[in-house]
Amino acid sequence: RRYWLQAPEFPKSVGVFVDTANMYHSAKNLYKANVNFGEVLKEAVAGRKLVRAIAYVINSSNEEENTFFDALEKQGFEIKKKELQVFASGIKKADWDVGLAVDCVKMADRLDAVIIVSGDGDYVPLVQYLQENKGCLVEVVAFGETTSTKLREQCDDMVDLSADTGRFLIGNHRASSSSRGPAASARPAGRLRKRRVIY
Repeated sequence: RRYWLQAPEFPKSVGVFVDTANMYHSAKNLYKANVNFGEVLKEAVAGRKLVRAIAYVINSSNEEENTFFDALEKQGFEIKKKELQVFASGIKKADWDVGLAVDCVKMADRLDAVIIVSGDGDYVPLVQYLQENKGCLVEVVAFGETTSTKLREQCDDMVDLSADTGRFLIGNHRASSSSRGPAASARPAGRLRKRRVIY
C-alpha cells in the first residue's frame, strides 16, 4: 500500500526537463508575458545537485528564436531542437512529448527526483511510470491555471509559478479574470511536498 506523508527534506539529485512550448504558450495566454526560465530553473533545483537541465524547443528558423535559444544555454540549459513540420494541408505540427519522456526514463536511475516543467496532462502516464518503476519522486513546475488536474494530483510536488509572477515572468503580468479563473487570486503560494512510502 502507498501512503502519503509530509516530508521536509528534498531529494539530493535532480534532473529538469522543460516543455518550452507549453510554458511559452501558457505565459502568453495567461499574462501576455515571457517566462523567466533562469528563475524557473533556480526554483526547480532549490539548492540541490543538478545532474542535467534540458529545454526542448521547436525550431522554425528565425533570428528571434536563435537569440532565445542562446539565452537558455547561458542560463544553464542543454537545448534539444526539433524542426517545425508543415504539411501540404497547411497544418503545422511539432511536439516533444515522446522525446522528453524517453529522456526522463533513460536518466531516472541517476536521479532522486525528476522535475517536469509543464502542465500538460499527457505526462501523467510518464509520472506514474517513474514513480512506480524507477522509484523517483516527480515534481511539476507550471502555471496552476493551465496545469492538468490529473497531473497535479499524480505528482509528488508542484510549484505554481503563478504564485510569484514578478519573479517568473518577463513583461506584462496582467491576466484577465476570464483567463485566470475565479480561484486564481485565492491560491496560496509555496510548495506542497509529499513523500511516497511503500509498504
